[in-house]
Amino acid sequence: AWAVAAQVLTPRGRVEIGTGCGNTAAPGGRSEKRAVRVNGQPARSQTVLAEYLSAQWLTPRMDKLFTEGASPRRRFLDRLVYGLDPAHAGRVSAYEHALRERARLLRPGGAGRNRDPAWLSALEETMAAKGVAVAAARRDAVARLEAVCAEGAGPFPGAGIRVSGTVEGWLDEGPALAAEERLRESLAASRDADGASGGAATGPHRSDLRVWHLARDRPAEQCSSGEQKALLIAVVLANARMQAAERGRVPLLLLDEVVAHLDRRHREGLFEEVSALGAQAWLTGTDAALFAPLRGTAQFFRVEDARAVRTD
Repeated sequence: AWAVAAQVLTPRGRVEIGTGCGNTAAPGGRSEKRAVRVNGQPARSQTVLAEYLSAQWLTPRMDKLFTEGASPRRRFLDRLVYGLDPAHAGRVSAYEHALRERARLLRPGGAGRNRDPAWLSALEETMAAKGVAVAAARRDAVARLEAVCAEGAGPFPGAGIRVSGTVEGWLDEGPALAAEERLRESLAASRDADGASGGAATGPHRSDLRVWHLARDRPAEQCSSGEQKALLIAVVLANARMQAAERGRVPLLLLDEVVAHLDRRHREGLFEEVSALGAQAWLTGTDAALFAPLRGTAQFFRVEDARAVRTD
């Protein structure tokens, strides 16, 4: 079992939030149940937290974001969208739930032995409505973010950014209702193939985020590892600036070992950009010397016996 709670200062005042997970008795064994509270009151789901704060993080694993498969990039994109449109989290959750339920029904054997056409149609209706809404929200957020990314940030390059996918292409060609109908028809027509593959051939779960280095006119995946990291930081900083402009708040920035492989110019440029944002930022690393320019500006801690001990 675990829990975490915090007081968040928002434009609407102080809000107390908390979430945790504990083992609860369930028929046939034990199960985990996630709890979320806002000002001491139970909330429907964890997606409500996006209404009060957002967070962006960078970890060493994300250094390969542009060279791995599309799934990590979609998750990264959705986190960007959450900060601009808190309702996006609920739409993504509803779509993914319907996608899993449909795959379970179509699976050969087990539940798939007794396909209920009405239930499948209902799930596909949900996938069409929520899926197009997910794609539209991503498309809208990226369109607004594109101009901010192009400006760059300090020593970090200007970035081109767009989202690509079948559903996004339909939205380029016509209204959302027409895209919903096309997705619904596509899902109904591909039931047998989707049952064999265990997924769905079409939908926003197949979309991808594309980023490129504007000055070099080169896709991110073809850039050097240093350039890819600089592009990733540039996108996160641009999103934070856009949240500040549109929503009057900046996200929490959680930057794990982000300066370890940056040269001095980029390290100090990052510190300046983060300070200018006025965001609460947590930067972690194993070499304290890399953070020397922040002495007198930031609070310093070290982890000692599983506790954070302040050292400045």
